[in-house]
Amino acid sequence: MRFAQSLDNVATPANGIAATVGVFLAPAFQYLYGTGRMDILILLFIMNALDWVTGIAAAKKDLTYSSDYGLSRIPRTLFLFALPAVGNLLDKVMGTPGFLFYGVTFGLIYHTWTSLTANAHRAGWPMPKSIEKLVGSEIKAKTERAARKEHK
Repeated sequence: MRFAQSLDNVATPANGIAATVGVFLAPAFQYLYGTGRMDILILLFIMNALDWVTGIAAAKKDLTYSSDYGLSRIPRTLFLFALPAVGNLLDKVMGTPGFLFYGVTFGLIYHTWTSLTANAHRAGWPMPKSIEKLVGSEIKAKTERAARKEHK
């Protein structure tokens, strides 16, 4: 009797909808990104989330944040998540075993890392000097871009 009662919490309409969505989305993700690539995609997702967080913190600190700027980041982020799928599909067409997928994905991760690191520096968050040195050109570019926005 107790086991049957515990199923009442599992067999809900919301869980049924979530399971149905998962049944259709999982094969689509595997087709678009390939199998066994979840770790690198999660890393790309986390890096983009951190880029958003640090970008917002930096923009609020130097008073350059606007809702228009924030909304313009949505298509950019969707574009960044589409590029690995394009790389994977090109790999399928060309018969290469993940060459373009991994090249594009690691390139995006590196680009996002430099962006979020520069944003964290602009936000005034502590960072090792060696890291600041590695992304110095990105820090300079973001600082100059923020200064131009302030004067508009």
